[in-house]
Amino acid sequence: MEQAEAEKRIESLRAQIRYHNQKYYMEDQPEIDDYAYDMLLRELEQLEEAFPALVTPDSPTQQVGGKALNRFTPVEHAVPMESLHDSFSEEELWDFDRRVRAVADDPVYVVEPKIDGLSVAVEYRDGLYFRGSTRGDGQVGEDVTENIRTIQSLPKKLRQPIPYLEVRGEVYLSESGFEALCARQENNGEPPFKNPRNAAAGSLRQKDPVVTASRGLDIFVFNIQQIEGKTFSSHAQSLLFLEELGFPVVPCRAVCRSMEEAVEQVRQIGELRGTLDFSLDGAVVKVDDFAQRELLGSTAKFPRWAEAYKYPPEEKPTRLLDIEVNVGRTGVLTPIGVFAPVSLAGTTVSRATLHNQDFITEKGIAVGDTVILRKAGEIIPEVVSVLEHQPGVPAFQLPSFCPSCGEPVLRADGEAAVRCTNLDCPAQLLRHLIHFTSRDAMDIEGLGPAVIEQLVQRGRIASSADLYDLRPGDIADLERMGEKSEANLLQALERSKQNDVYRLLFAFGIPHIGLKAAKLLAGHFHTMDAVASASVEAMCEIEGFGQIMAESAAAFFALPHTKELLERFRKAGLNMASKAQVEDLRFQGKTFVLTGTLPTLTRAQATALIEKFGGKASSSVSKKTSYVLAGEEAGSKLEKARQLGVPLLGEAEFLAMLE
Repeated sequence: MEQAEAEKRIESLRAQIRYHNQKYYMEDQPEIDDYAYDMLLRELEQLEEAFPALVTPDSPTQQVGGKALNRFTPVEHAVPMESLHDSFSEEELWDFDRRVRAVADDPVYVVEPKIDGLSVAVEYRDGLYFRGSTRGDGQVGEDVTENIRTIQSLPKKLRQPIPYLEVRGEVYLSESGFEALCARQENNGEPPFKNPRNAAAGSLRQKDPVVTASRGLDIFVFNIQQIEGKTFSSHAQSLLFLEELGFPVVPCRAVCRSMEEAVEQVRQIGELRGTLDFSLDGAVVKVDDFAQRELLGSTAKFPRWAEAYKYPPEEKPTRLLDIEVNVGRTGVLTPIGVFAPVSLAGTTVSRATLHNQDFITEKGIAVGDTVILRKAGEIIPEVVSVLEHQPGVPAFQLPSFCPSCGEPVLRADGEAAVRCTNLDCPAQLLRHLIHFTSRDAMDIEGLGPAVIEQLVQRGRIASSADLYDLRPGDIADLERMGEKSEANLLQALERSKQNDVYRLLFAFGIPHIGLKAAKLLAGHFHTMDAVASASVEAMCEIEGFGQIMAESAAAFFALPHTKELLERFRKAGLNMASKAQVEDLRFQGKTFVLTGTLPTLTRAQATALIEKFGGKASSSVSKKTSYVLAGEEAGSKLEKARQLGVPLLGEAEFLAMLE
C-alpha cells in the first residue's frame, strides 16, 4: 500500500473509531460488537506501525477511548488509569513474553479474567470510603461517589485504618441481574440494554443514586493505584492484602511461573465463559514483580507489563424453526425466534429476540432460514446474519392485529416499536394492572401481583376499571386472603379514589409518560378532561414536555377505549382533578436541588413544599440553580454548588423562607 492510500485509510479508520468510542463510552449505545471494534483498531495499529510518520498524538491508538461527561464533576487521576494492549491469538501472547524477557529476567505472571464492565477508581481515607470516579480518558474521570456508594459488596469501612488507599476495579452487572433488568425494560416497552457492560455504565452514570441502587451493580477490585503506610513487592501479594481488607477481588486468578502456564490459564478461563454469573471478554496477563514493571514502563496509552487476550465471539449456525410474537405491558409486539438448540458459550440456546420489524427486514429473516447465532457479551443470544435463506420466502412480517386480543396494532412515526392499542389486551393485562396499582401510580396497598393474578385467572377483573367494581365476597376466598384482608383491600381501593389526578395519568402506562410527565400534565391542565382534549401543540407548550411525549399522550386519549375507561372511572367516583395548590408564588422561577439527608424533612416533603410555593425541584446542579438545599452526607452536588457559587441552604434556613 502506498503512503497516500494508507493516509486515506488511516483517516477513515480514525473517524470510525472515534464515532464508535462516542457511542460506546459516552452514550452507552454501541452500534457494533466488541470484536468488530477491535478489528478496526487492530487495522489502524498495523497501518500506523507500517507508516510511523502518519502517527499523530490524537490518534485513537494513542489515547484511552472515553472522556468525562459534563454532567458530572471532573476528577483528575493522580495515577493514570491506563488501557491495555490487546492480543487475539496465543502467538501474540508469546510475542508479549519475548518483549518482557528482553528487559526482565525470568518473569512471573498473574493471569486474571478480564471483567466486561466499567473501570473505576475508589479512594479511602483512614479506612473510610470517600470518593469514587470513572476512568474517563485515563487522566480525568467523573465523580460518581454517591452511585458507587450504592454497591453493597464494596466495603465502606476497611478492616484496617489505612491512611490513604486508591484501588482500581471493574463495576459490572451480573448475568442474572442483567437478564432481570432487560425483562423489566421489555415489559415496560423500553429498549433493553445491549449487553451487561453498557447496562453497568448506564446505571453508574445515573444522576439519581436511587436508580443506580435499584440496578444491583457489583464490583471486582484488581489493582492498588496508590497506598500510604504499606509497601508490596508483587501484584499477587497486593491482591491478597486487598482481600484481607474486605474487598471483592478479581476471581479465577493464578500465579504462573512461565508463559506456558499463563497460556494454559488463559485457556481455562476461556472455558469458564457462560458458566459464571458475570460477563468476561478476555483474560489479562500481568508481570507480577513491581520492580520489573518499573523497568518495562508504559507507552502513551498502555503499560508494557500487561497484555489483554480477547476471546473471539463464539458463533454457530442453526435453523430458525418459528417466530413467536410476545406482547409487553405497554403493548409492544416483540418477535422471538425459536431455533434448533445449539450450544453457545457454555449454555444451550433455543430462543432469542429478533427485536423489531426493522431488524427482521434488514437481515431478511424468515422461518426456515439457517442463521448464525452468537452470544452478545457472552450473555444474550442474538442473530448475526442469515447463512442460508429459504428460496422464494419473504422476510417475516409482524401481524397487523394483536395476536393476543385481535385489536389493530399501530406503529407511530419515528418509532421502531409496533404496539397493540388495547389496554385490556389479555397479554398486557396482568403487567398493566401491576403497574396501575403500584406505589407511584394508584398506590393500592394489599393489591400485589399474586392477588391480581388470582383475580384475573378467576375472571373477576378484566381491566383496571373492574378493580372498582369489586365487592365483599370477591376477594376473601383467594389464596392467603380472608375477610379481614378483603376489608382492608376494599378500603384501600376506596382511598385511592381520592388520589391526585397525576397518579391516574401515570397509572395508565402511556408510552413515554412517566411520573414526572404525568405531574407536568396535571399541573398545567388541572383536570383529566382538559388533558384528554388537549392538542399536541398545547402539550408541547409545557416546559420539559417534548414532541414525542405529546404525540403519545394525544394518541392515547384519542382511542375510543380510553374514553370508555375514563367514563367508568368517573362513575366509580375517582378524582379527576389536580389537588396541587400554590399558596403563593414566592418561589416562582426558582430552582432547588436537594442533596444529603435533612434533619426532619424527607426529600419528598421538601419537594412538595418547593412546588407548593411555585418553585421547581431539580436533580442536577447548574448555573441556573437558585439554591442547593443540603443535609448530612451531602455529596458531589454540594461541591459543584460551591464551585458555581450557588447559594446553599440548610433545613432551618429553608423553613425560615416559608414563614
